[in-house]
Amino acid sequence: MSKEHHIGIGHDTHRLGEGGPLRVGGIDVPHEKHALGHSDADVLLHAITDAVLGAANLGDIGEMFPNTDQANLGRDSADMLRIAIENVTGAGWEILNLDCIIHAERPKLSPYKEAIRQRIAEILELRPEQIGLKGKTGEGVGAIGNEEAISAQCVVLLHRDEG
Repeated sequence: MSKEHHIGIGHDTHRLGEGGPLRVGGIDVPHEKHALGHSDADVLLHAITDAVLGAANLGDIGEMFPNTDQANLGRDSADMLRIAIENVTGAGWEILNLDCIIHAERPKLSPYKEAIRQRIAEILELRPEQIGLKGKTGEGVGAIGNEEAISAQCVVLLHRDEG
């Protein structure tokens, strides 16, 4: 029996508004701004959700959890990711690894990276070693650099047995 592999990519961006904390990767990071969105606006969990759904050819987060549905208003992104993963594993896929980037001018995320990796591992039932996580600034340029927005990207590798 051979293995089938699929790669998925996810991206998300949210505007920032006054008042914190900033929810990233399932944890609250102390900051004077927060991400604006229909759900809890966790940009990293949204990018991960899109990556795993895309790799499994199961659509995207907007199709599964439309912002026109009031049931998704303020919804916990960890719950959305868990539901997406149930669909992905139900189709026979397993996550091998994730590699993620958070783009934010501030706050500095280095002190929170391990807690974020641990939380993602808990949600996905993975080992933290299967999750790569990097933080990048906007170097003072554009919406990220001017602290108007936060974005995240994620690449995932899935595999399943063929046949």
